[in-house]
Amino acid sequence: MDLAEIFRVMRRRWYVLLPGLLLTAALAVGVALVVPVTYQSQSTVALLNSRKATVAYDGNPFLSTQTSLTGMADSLARNLNSDGSLRELKSRGANGTIEAKIADNAQGPLMWLTVTGTDRAAVLDSDRILTAYAKERLDQFQKQQSVAPKAMIRMTTIVPPQSPVAQTKTRLEYLVMAGGLGLVLSMGAAFYVEARKRSPKPAPEHGTAPVPSAASAPSLAPAPSAGTPVVEETLTMRRLPQWSRPAGDGPAAAGSTASRPVVAGASAAEPLDEESTHGHRPRTGDR
Repeated sequence: MDLAEIFRVMRRRWYVLLPGLLLTAALAVGVALVVPVTYQSQSTVALLNSRKATVAYDGNPFLSTQTSLTGMADSLARNLNSDGSLRELKSRGANGTIEAKIADNAQGPLMWLTVTGTDRAAVLDSDRILTAYAKERLDQFQKQQSVAPKAMIRMTTIVPPQSPVAQTKTRLEYLVMAGGLGLVLSMGAAFYVEARKRSPKPAPEHGTAPVPSAASAPSLAPAPSAGTPVVEETLTMRRLPQWSRPAGDGPAAAGSTASRPVVAGASAAEPLDEESTHGHRPRTGDR
């Protein structure tokens, strides 16, 4: 089946395809209403070495980076994703989905603090709350270990919380799935109806003779009534007269003529011809 045939089937079965397309459109609208638009805000923070460790670098923390800072960033991200931290953030007014992790392809102790939700303004406020809370948790870890203030690891904001951006990928995927499913079902229904219309009539079973109709039945002659004699007609060939036969055929011809069959049903009073009586035709002089 080529593309032209597909379009012809769609045109012939429009009464099946059109309701399916309308239902598909309604399904897409329903998905758009059920799956809301989500927004995402993200900030980037970095961990810096302590003031005591940067004395040799004239107090520049960006010149003094250690691998221990990356380990501390991983520990802080795990703590921010814990249930206790999430409850604390909720109590402070943060909403949506909160996630903290080490930045992808980071060359240092960089962290991403991300908040995702359906309310654009609430997402931005929640990201700001998360950024401030991350710095507090870092200080709490070090104070619990009685670290001197000059030896504490610090945090700085590299990228502040960004304006929330709509995340349409998930919603678009659901819309494409709903539209594709509705279109496939509509086309399937149209071709199913087309196949049913084109299906041939079932052939008679093997060994079963078709019953002829009254119109096609041959007309039969009426059977003869009882007591009516059936006359058999016998075709006989008239033989040549004896005077026109070759010599030597007289007796044989006479015998064959004498044995000439008689037509059944002939009248007994009908006189026989002279050829049958005498076996030869009289000549003119004998009369």
